[in-house]
Amino acid sequence: MVYIVDDDAEVRAALAWLLRSRRLCSEGFDSAQAFEQALGEAPPQTPACLLLDVRMPGTSGLALFDRLLERGIATAWPVIFLTGHASVATAVEAVKRGAFDFCEKPFSDNALVDRVERALAVSRERVAQLGAQRALRARLDELTEREREVLQRVASGRPNKLIADELGISVRTVEVHRARVFEKMDVKSAVELAQLLQQI
Repeated sequence: MVYIVDDDAEVRAALAWLLRSRRLCSEGFDSAQAFEQALGEAPPQTPACLLLDVRMPGTSGLALFDRLLERGIATAWPVIFLTGHASVATAVEAVKRGAFDFCEKPFSDNALVDRVERALAVSRERVAQLGAQRALRARLDELTEREREVLQRVASGRPNKLIADELGISVRTVEVHRARVFEKMDVKSAVELAQLLQQI
């Protein structure tokens, strides 16, 4: 999905037509407020990107971009700024802060859609990564407090005997907790567990 946030109805219609010609779905919004209202609170779970006008009445495209950065949405959904000549420096600054790209009006149709397709490819990767991180956090939440203590020590490479001494429990109890941790986290070794935790 490509979200078009621009107060100019003609621009939204032209962009929607252009995207349809390349078999891309889009949805238009005439203000930052309308987009945020439709967005809701749920984290992004499907790939998308935003075509965002820099200057709009009310909340500007830059202010909306800042809010999307704060919520982590601009990470999953790349933002391409649409800008007039006077706003190019502003758009370049936004790119330095994490925007995917900017496109100066009037823009080349093919160049813009090529950028959109690259942004969607990036979004597919990022949404998949975020989904994997959410699933990993959910598995971590299923661990008991003792299992978390064992997990941290196993992942750092400590042997069972040392873990038992640190936690004041028997080696056999450590082995039981370690087996449960491996099962819940779906790993087969301490190295694999450490690699998994690096993804958070």
